[in-house]
Amino acid sequence: MARILVICTANICRSPVAAALLRDRLRQRGLDGWTVGSAGTWAMDARPASRYSVNVMGRHGFNITDHRATMVEERHLRDADLALTMEDGHAEALRAEFPAQAHKVYLLTEMIGRGYNIPDPYGGPEAGYQEMYDELVVVIDGGMERIIALARQNERR
Repeated sequence: MARILVICTANICRSPVAAALLRDRLRQRGLDGWTVGSAGTWAMDARPASRYSVNVMGRHGFNITDHRATMVEERHLRDADLALTMEDGHAEALRAEFPAQAHKVYLLTEMIGRGYNIPDPYGGPEAGYQEMYDELVVVIDGGMERIIALARQNERR
């Protein structure tokens, strides 16, 4: 079964939300055995998800209160079949630091044929977190076919 890793900066706003959405969408497609984790390029281990991320997700029927931030390490990428980043800088840094895993690293928005960063709402109003959620729904739902195909392709390696 494929393993997907979602990566942002601190692993408290965007990646926990994206990971929960992705888990839900995979489950809806009958891919219950697939795993989705998250990590950050600049995470402080064990920090909970941001309050506004928890609030927004709760309004949409998701509970991410158990989330704890994790700093991305090579083992995370080695164990993953696909790594999806929120920003092109994340992807670039991971490819440079872990070149043996570079083929697994993609900018999340590449899954819909685009190449833009998902804005980090950290420090802003709760409305920015709702905008982030809305954008992640569009990108994940629109990119599911490519996400599944890339994870399956790397799963065979």
